[in-house]
Amino acid sequence: MVSKTEEEQVNRLENQVDNGGGGAWEYLCLVRKLKLRRSDKVLKYGFSILNDSKKRSALGPEEWTLYEQVAIAAMDCQRLDLAKEYIKNLQRKFPGSKRVGRLEAMLLEAKGSWSEAEKAYSSLLEENQFDQVIHKRRVAMAKAQGNISGAIEWLNKYLETFMADHDAWRELAEIYVSLQMYKQAAFCYEELILSQPTIPLYHLAYADVLYTLGGLENLHAAKKYYAATIDLTGGKNTRALFGVCLCASAIGQLTKGRNKEDKDGSELPSLSAVALDKVYKKQSPTKISLLSSTLKNLKISL
Repeated sequence: MVSKTEEEQVNRLENQVDNGGGGAWEYLCLVRKLKLRRSDKVLKYGFSILNDSKKRSALGPEEWTLYEQVAIAAMDCQRLDLAKEYIKNLQRKFPGSKRVGRLEAMLLEAKGSWSEAEKAYSSLLEENQFDQVIHKRRVAMAKAQGNISGAIEWLNKYLETFMADHDAWRELAEIYVSLQMYKQAAFCYEELILSQPTIPLYHLAYADVLYTLGGLENLHAAKKYYAATIDLTGGKNTRALFGVCLCASAIGQLTKGRNKEDKDGSELPSLSAVALDKVYKKQSPTKISLLSSTLKNLKISL
């Protein structure tokens, strides 16, 4: 995940290059380092460097890294003619390279030649079954064809080997949520929280899934994970604050007429309501009345 500071640095460099202040190469290196997908800019700036023999020769061995980077960007932007040209340059420089072979397969994929791309990827995996990029390309290819069940299958197979890939777990969770397969999504978020317990986004997403599943046990758990999100963000996550209030309201409805032990007697909902009131007064004072009526409907007092 890209930090706020890194994103600001990229945006600053991008504006600088756009306004003629130079730094195109530095921008391309940073985008590559952070694994960002800003294909239109990469194509524009990379092409200007590769099209200038002096600038290109000044790169030294990095010239070939740039060819690869711009070729991928060209495929994203459907400049398949340019991608093909750059891949040919790489083939001449590195004959028989598996890395270049991967680019050739990606070009077939970009053309929509799915069966040929699949054959190329299968062939490459026979030589190196631990190539993560190829496994992920298979997932992307299944999604591009609308084969969501295939994407789920490939992701599950991939995670059997690469269990520490947080991005893959998150992608699988989001696919399950889109299909309303909430129990499976919950499992994915549990894996993410176990491996990265200090990332509030995972706690928040897990809480959303538990709230959606419903039931007293899930609602109590969802409230705890919304509370964890609030704690990890220093009380600044509005969605989590609302989540606590929603959970408290739902628990109140389910436990109406039951023993006190079943009810939610904590102060957390009212504290969340107070925090929301402060946020709205500062950031959106015109909507205070809307907040008040919402909290009243949820039976949450300030």
